[in-house]
Amino acid sequence: MTMYADAVQRYFAAWNAGPDELEKAVAAAFTEDASYTDPLADVRGHEQLAAVIGGAQQQFPGFTFRPVGAVDGHHSLVRFGWELVAPDGSAPVAGFDVATLADDGRITSVSGFLDRVPAM
Repeated sequence: MTMYADAVQRYFAAWNAGPDELEKAVAAAFTEDASYTDPLADVRGHEQLAAVIGGAQQQFPGFTFRPVGAVDGHHSLVRFGWELVAPDGSAPVAGFDVATLADDGRITSVSGFLDRVPAM
């Protein structure tokens, strides 16, 4: 399970990276041609991944992503839950992701699902 947990840890490090660390964190977590698809985004490659992450950080300043529940994996697949946590400790956004891993443990694709979103 270490390979799966390590991949998820790098994933959250990328989503929580500051502007100066984002490019390096994305490269550590994702392969060069990795794809990310959720209800709000469908992107490929480090540049587009960094743009999506940066956009989420701008939309939710001061928030951090944290894992929820256990990381589960088999073969090259890993699944995990997450929350987007506000500075006050509330978590208005939550979801579940399934990722495919490359042989080096980096993510080649993510399919994301939103389970809880704030009312607009």
